[in-house]
Amino acid sequence: MSGSAARVLKPVLYGYYRSSCSWRVRIAFALKGIEYEQKPVNLIKDGGQQLTDQFKAINPMQQVPAVAIDGVTLSQSLAIIQYIEETRPQPRLLPADPKQRAHVRIICDIIASGIQPLQNLYVIQKIGAEKAQWAQHFINRGFEALEPILKQTAGKYCVGDEISMADICLVPQVYNAERFKVDMSQFPTIRRLNQTLGEIDAFKASHPSHQPDTPDDLQA
Repeated sequence: MSGSAARVLKPVLYGYYRSSCSWRVRIAFALKGIEYEQKPVNLIKDGGQQLTDQFKAINPMQQVPAVAIDGVTLSQSLAIIQYIEETRPQPRLLPADPKQRAHVRIICDIIASGIQPLQNLYVIQKIGAEKAQWAQHFINRGFEALEPILKQTAGKYCVGDEISMADICLVPQVYNAERFKVDMSQFPTIRRLNQTLGEIDAFKASHPSHQPDTPDDLQA
């Protein structure tokens, strides 16, 4: 298939409604107004559909999300979002100013490398009975670092007054924090930003309660 023909096809997102990494990609698609198809991968059913040979052929890491786009299949949420940003640059998700851009990447890396992987499904399944305490510890630890950074960088949003990749990473992580009963009153800047972003249509439409694979009892 030629590159131009591949570009005509809708991207396909392999994800899970409650996966924060899948949610990041859904937000990016929504912010950029990109129509896409979803192929849900249930991380719980049948021991985890991501562990099948069929899905391993899509993403050898056996994680969601993966996205088939422009004739290539990509994995890792930040790599996917950066590809979308580079190929479909409007509206931009990275600031024009290099210092602000660096701040966005710092915030993204704190969440995507320093918080989320330590409390994702695979890890907490291994922890067992103490999974809630484990998740709370690492989310609190990460948010204790993130709160003073955001106090310095935030305007209306995480970095200044434009929505960026930092905001895309923040909202799903706050959702996880609330799931694990983290006391968000300790983090007023994070809480304020999350409330502001939660009113934006792209964040509402991509929320786990509005996905095709959302269980009936969790749909909003």
